[in-house]
Amino acid sequence: VLGGIGLILILFLITPQRTAREAARRMQCSNYLKQIALALHNYESKYGYFPPAYTVSADGERLHSWRTLILPFIEQQELYDTIDLSVPWNDPVNAEAYAKSIPVYTCPSDTFPKGFTSYLAVVGPERCLLETEPRAMSDITDGTSNTLMVVEVPKDHAVHWMCPQDIDGPLT
Repeated sequence: VLGGIGLILILFLITPQRTAREAARRMQCSNYLKQIALALHNYESKYGYFPPAYTVSADGERLHSWRTLILPFIEQQELYDTIDLSVPWNDPVNAEAYAKSIPVYTCPSDTFPKGFTSYLAVVGPERCLLETEPRAMSDITDGTSNTLMVVEVPKDHAVHWMCPQDIDGPLT
């Protein structure tokens, strides 16, 4: 009987620890979203506009995500300097950068393959980021506090952090 009581006590002690750890992980995810938002605003402060959701080649092929473009603003300038922005994100030339996992783009609660992220931009004419064009803050007429920039999506919608893919339809 005493052994059973001891086991129950251990379970009661472990459960709150697990809950507290998960709460700490979720808090870190929230902090990462704030860092991403700050990086987007710092990009806007430097260039006078928010980055496009993705860059394109002369023939319209998607090249790089906004996540690549804001690397210098999340203390990843060195990595940014290794990326060839004139070729697609998954070109062998960019293999070294592709192999990297960016901590700010990886929520500790997620169990994705290395390099994947659940942080996607909300893209479109009535959104913060446009597909292939930069957007001035003054063009956001409903105010930046009322406009979604980046959201955390479920695991099955995660993409590689370099992938130029985001949410470009209605939010449902």
